[in-house]
Amino acid sequence: MPKVKTMYACSECGYETPRWYGKCPDCGAWNSLNEYIKQPERAVSAKALPLSPSGDISSYITAISQVDERREIRRDTGMPELNRVLGGGAVDGSAVLLSGDPGIGKSTLLLQICMTLCESCRVLYAAGEESPRQIKLRASRIGLDSDNLFIADITDIENVVHAVRHIQPDVVMVDSIQSMNHASVSSSSGSVTQVRECAQVLIHLAKGSGIPVFIVGHVNKDGGIAGPKVLEHMVDVVLTFEGERHSSYRILRAVKNRFGSTNEIGVFEMGEKGLADVDNPSLMLLSGRPSGVSGTCVACVMEGSRPILAEVQALVSKTSFGTPRRVSTGFDFGRSALLVAVLEKRANYFFGNLDAYINIIGGLRLDEPGADLPVALALVSNLLDHPVPEDLAAFGEVGLAGEVRAVSHAQQRINECARLGFTRIIVPSAGAKNLIAPHGTSLLPVSRVAQAIAKIQGKS
Repeated sequence: MPKVKTMYACSECGYETPRWYGKCPDCGAWNSLNEYIKQPERAVSAKALPLSPSGDISSYITAISQVDERREIRRDTGMPELNRVLGGGAVDGSAVLLSGDPGIGKSTLLLQICMTLCESCRVLYAAGEESPRQIKLRASRIGLDSDNLFIADITDIENVVHAVRHIQPDVVMVDSIQSMNHASVSSSSGSVTQVRECAQVLIHLAKGSGIPVFIVGHVNKDGGIAGPKVLEHMVDVVLTFEGERHSSYRILRAVKNRFGSTNEIGVFEMGEKGLADVDNPSLMLLSGRPSGVSGTCVACVMEGSRPILAEVQALVSKTSFGTPRRVSTGFDFGRSALLVAVLEKRANYFFGNLDAYINIIGGLRLDEPGADLPVALALVSNLLDHPVPEDLAAFGEVGLAGEVRAVSHAQQRINECARLGFTRIIVPSAGAKNLIAPHGTSLLPVSRVAQAIAKIQGKS
């Protein structure tokens, strides 16, 4: 009889080891190794495999020329911003993983999806964390009352499958995967093994029955999805819900999407009656922008197919320590250090004994290179205490040689800036001849970051 083996798995990264450590050797998290009993595995040699299959193997093999090319069936969620992120709606047979910080609005988002789905189909909501009464209170607050929504107070994953076979729903929602457990696994709910096995059952359920399955996942203290990394590889779509705790705005981002783009974002506003779509995120992000203050610049970035204007703020002050501080919120820290070095070396602005702080307003995170130039202009604006003109916006990538490089979708960015009333737009000179300036708007092409700084100072 195989010997039972005790293993330890990290709840943060999924690292497995036969010994317990106070600090995970892989990710460095403290007190994250949990004990579980590893199920014995029976090794099967190649000689023991049968030479002929027990069933008809031809039913599993299909020539690619015979595969059905019909478009996938998508279900409207009733929320345009969510449909944009999903690529047009929820696809039948897909497994969607929704993650986010506690209290960000994941359960509220699922119930609001039910408001539209329950008009034409049956929805099973497997609640492992909340009681049916708690869900009823939230549903009443957002105005959801339908006989097509069924709440199952279940934490056993096998009972979830039995409930699906009994009710025959069109959509399944599981809140959350960390609260589910598999009877064949001896470890506690939320462990790496439990999450992996329960997710595998739900994915087989989605693929085998053609039912879209929405799965809520927790996040760890670093903001990553809790549980094994393989969970993100197993599902079809990974959505992350982001937002500041003290702000009413929420951003839904697609980290992975097998049925659409991974660059789209959806913007919502949390109110008393749930989440509301924000049709014009640029106007929201620029609301409350200070007037006549140095260290602020408007950046135009692309989030999927949508241009978005965001306010970049920078603060430069004399340091009180031996080493100056570099703090960046909503912008890559390494990229901000690179831009400070370029401004020192290529534009002769000294930051060696100064603290530099960068902040993106509204909880948005700017990851694309087009935000480099606005960040550099904001830093120099605060350093010189010279405000950037209020009617000026900018975009462009900054290289190590101090050059301003072209970015994609330049014309769409220009049109969005003009639509919101910006009359002057700093653009990379590469390809500027092919760009069309809307009526009342002038383009300011630059090839080096020093030229862009001269433009905000009113120099030619």
